[in-house]
Amino acid sequence: MNKRSKAGGEPIKGRRPKTPEPERGNAPKVQARSRLSPAIEETEVARLTRELSDERRQRVATSEVLRLLSGSHGDLNHLFDTILANATNLCQANFGTLSLCEGDAFRIVAMHNVPPGLAELRRREPLVRAGPLLHLAETKRLLHIADYAEYVASHPADSDAAAFAKLTGVRTILEVPMLKDDDVVGAVVIYRTEVRRFDDQEIALIKDFAAQAVIAIENARLLNELRQRTTDLTEALEQQMATSEVLQVISGSPGDLEPVFSAMLENAVRICDAKFGNIYRWEVDALHLVASHKTPTAYAEHTVGVCRCALIRCPKAFVEW
Repeated sequence: MNKRSKAGGEPIKGRRPKTPEPERGNAPKVQARSRLSPAIEETEVARLTRELSDERRQRVATSEVLRLLSGSHGDLNHLFDTILANATNLCQANFGTLSLCEGDAFRIVAMHNVPPGLAELRRREPLVRAGPLLHLAETKRLLHIADYAEYVASHPADSDAAAFAKLTGVRTILEVPMLKDDDVVGAVVIYRTEVRRFDDQEIALIKDFAAQAVIAIENARLLNELRQRTTDLTEALEQQMATSEVLQVISGSPGDLEPVFSAMLENAVRICDAKFGNIYRWEVDALHLVASHKTPTAYAEHTVGVCRCALIRCPKAFVEW
């Protein structure tokens, strides 16, 4: 029943009771969260695990190559084998080759897991003078053949390409040039026997291996040059020292030839890396032994007997070693 006002007027309107507000102090906020389905989560974990494993393998391979680079001392064979094996395995290729430029051809210097027929062919004919490698040398750019069967069909005049396809069963090829100062010094080539293109990450990886091979070649060249210069300087120094020693003997032995001849002969044998030596002097009609250095006794006795007959037409002093 509505209540009336004291003045007897209109009834007082009823007021709705206030809805109690929830307590804010202790009520936790509920946030909506998007959750991946278990199947998607499992796929994502597998992908991340695979990427982590691939990265770890790449780091190990790179570390191995760098270690060999620092300790190769000019020996490139083992280094090339390691680079090629890592490049082939990490890029999931079936086999691979590494070759160096030699004139207008490429010489195969390393092979990994190649089919027996190809291995025999390259051992018999290591120089490659035709095919995609020559195109790579001209363009100085990598060559990615998605389907080698299509390449063979589009190059009917290239009988070598057809024979290579039949011999190896190759379908997808990646050829990466080894460049130094914009010059092609070689190539790393990996092959798949199925039609499956190499992705960007694999291509980048092969480029890195090709660059490491170029560094190894340059290091070997510099090391060989250093060795040659060291050898030349050592020989020049030895010759100067030998000449100086002989001159000292001459200045200290005026009129006495025996110590001069001995010093000359000893230095000549040492510098020329000989086993022994003799100096003979022509007198009247025969050669007379005037100096000997490490000469075997039997040989010395035999030489004395034949000197008059064998060398009678050469009346000049000479050094023998």
